[in-house]
Amino acid sequence: MPNPLETLSLDQLRRRTSIKWRAHPEDVLPLWVAEMDVSLAPAVARAVHEAIDRGDTGYPAGTDYAEALSAFAARRWQWDGIAVERTAVVPDVMLGAVELLRLLTDPGDAVVVNSPVYAPFYAFVSHDARRVVEAPLGDDGRIDPDVLESAFRRARASGGKVAYLLSNPHNPTGTVHTRQELAAVAELARRHGVRVVADEIHAPLVLPGARFTPYLSVPGAENGFALLSASKGWNLAGLKAALAVAGPESAADLQRMPEEVGHGPSHVGIIAHTAAFTDGDTWLDALLQGLDANRALLGRLLAQHLPGVRYTPPQGTYLAWLDCRPLGLESGAGPDGLAVVSDMAATAQLFLDRSRVALSSGHVFGTGGAGHVRLNFATSPSILTEALTRMGQAVRGLP
Repeated sequence: MPNPLETLSLDQLRRRTSIKWRAHPEDVLPLWVAEMDVSLAPAVARAVHEAIDRGDTGYPAGTDYAEALSAFAARRWQWDGIAVERTAVVPDVMLGAVELLRLLTDPGDAVVVNSPVYAPFYAFVSHDARRVVEAPLGDDGRIDPDVLESAFRRARASGGKVAYLLSNPHNPTGTVHTRQELAAVAELARRHGVRVVADEIHAPLVLPGARFTPYLSVPGAENGFALLSASKGWNLAGLKAALAVAGPESAADLQRMPEEVGHGPSHVGIIAHTAAFTDGDTWLDALLQGLDANRALLGRLLAQHLPGVRYTPPQGTYLAWLDCRPLGLESGAGPDGLAVVSDMAATAQLFLDRSRVALSSGHVFGTGGAGHVRLNFATSPSILTEALTRMGQAVRGLP
């Protein structure tokens, strides 16, 4: 199968109407939001076309999606821990996280996150009247058990229930947590009475050299939850559907999820995700090869055009976390000492203004994000090369 990242031209991509291609003018290369520049996997396209042809656009039913994910997990991760009766269909991973946190916590309770982390973790948690407590990642981008335990204690000290929203693999750093790290997380969570909800949306996108470990597969995680979908692996963000998976000790909690939550996913979305997990392996393997090649290409391009930028190649996802602080483009504070968003976002704004390359500003990912940008390298090598060339020219042209 050809590299899915090399099947579409820039002109073809610019005809798309999704936010990635409509948020900026046409001269901007968009490497920000987590959409891939690929055509649909043939198995997914076929399933969606067949549903449309038969007018199958009603309400969802059945357990095909959960059965497909269970078989995929056994095939790809050698994990047989997804019991269909301990799953629930939810609209998408983040809305699923909100619903699970509602089962586990009350308004005003604390939710621990590992910053820098996917920005909606902050928005969705705080908008639902929960408090975010940060447990920053270590300098190596990995979970620090001592820092995590300190965060658990701080969250516990204020009373109430505590949950931990885990990103596995981690967005934006691309870190793939090891079995040992996740077992340590489960042990700490048990000790401190913290319930874990693992966002595993990027699980299919672990690159060569790393191995994905489902959180619920480690000892001690039996009272946890995971959220999965084919959204990132097969570029299906616009076809809403995800699965909440409960550990054996959490089945009763999942039963308390309101029935109406299951009305949110799209029936066509469920059909698409089911097809991806059932028949999308060959396409996914070709994609992973292309992402691996782009990961290496990005390292070479940075060395050539932006040698001051620090880059640790991600182990998973298609997101690169670039430390641009050596470029000295951000102050992070105004004359009154208060943080100023325009200053904190200076690096991303500079690349947008001078390079016409759109990136995600690191400051929105929480503590540890200032001075960084997140770059989506799930695009063609030619677009990636053009973007990095422009970015280098912009920095070299600074006064």
